[in-house]
Amino acid sequence: MRHDAVLAETIGIRGADDDEIEAYTARPLDGGSRGGVVVIHHMPGFDWGTKEIVRRFAAWGYNAICTNLYSREAPGAEPDDAAATARAQGGVPDARFVGDAAGAARWLRSLPTSNGKVGTIGFCSGGRQAFLSALELDIQAAVDCYGAFVVGTPPEGFPLQVQPLADRTAELRAPLLGLFGNEDSYPSPDQVDELEKLLETHGKEYEFHRYDDAGHAFFSVDRPAYRVAAAMDGWQRVQAFFAKHLDGEA
Repeated sequence: MRHDAVLAETIGIRGADDDEIEAYTARPLDGGSRGGVVVIHHMPGFDWGTKEIVRRFAAWGYNAICTNLYSREAPGAEPDDAAATARAQGGVPDARFVGDAAGAARWLRSLPTSNGKVGTIGFCSGGRQAFLSALELDIQAAVDCYGAFVVGTPPEGFPLQVQPLADRTAELRAPLLGLFGNEDSYPSPDQVDELEKLLETHGKEYEFHRYDDAGHAFFSVDRPAYRVAAAMDGWQRVQAFFAKHLDGEA
C-alpha cells in the first residue's frame, strides 16, 4: 500500500532583510528524496486557493512552500484586507520578493528529503515574479501562469506598479513554462508573442501553451474566470515540466 500522508502547516521563515515572514508548507511523509516547489500567490493574496495549490504539489510528491508576500503590510489580516493594503502601495517591491523567495528556496533545500532542486510557479502578479525568480535565483525550473507586465507597463491607476522584465530575458537562468489565456488583457496575446520572440532570440529553453476561451485567472476554481479544460491541461503541463526538471538527484 502506498504511503501518501502529507504534513501541511503554517510556519515562519527568514525572508528579505532577515525578516521573519509567514509561510504555508506541505510535504510528503514517506521519507523519499524529492524536489521542492515555491508557490507564488496571486495578487488577491495568501488565500485558501493558494494553500490548496501548495497541498497539490505535496500530493504529487514535492516539498512545497508559499510565503505570504503581504506579511509586512498586514500581519494577521484576512487575505482580502492584506491584498487591499498591498494594492494601495503598488504591490510588493521586486527586491523584497526576491529575498523572500530566496528564503523559501533555502528552507526547501534545508529539508532532509531535499534533492537540491527547486522550481517556482506563480499566478497573476506571481507569474511575473516567477519569471523574476528565474532571473535572480538558483532554481531549476519556473512556471509563469498568465503573469502580467513581464512585457509592457501597467496603465495609469493600475494597482500593480512594476517595471517590465523583458529587457532582462538574456539573463534567464532556468527553463520556463508559460501558460496563458488568449482572452487575457494583461498579458495580451501580443505581449505573449513579444516575450516568446525574446526567448527565441536569446536561445532560452521555454515552452508556451495558450488557451482559447480563457482569460486571466483560468486556474482559479472559485472565480468566474475558471476554465475547466484550460486548467486541467495546464496542470498536466506543469506536472510534466516539474517531473522533467525537478525529479532525480541534483
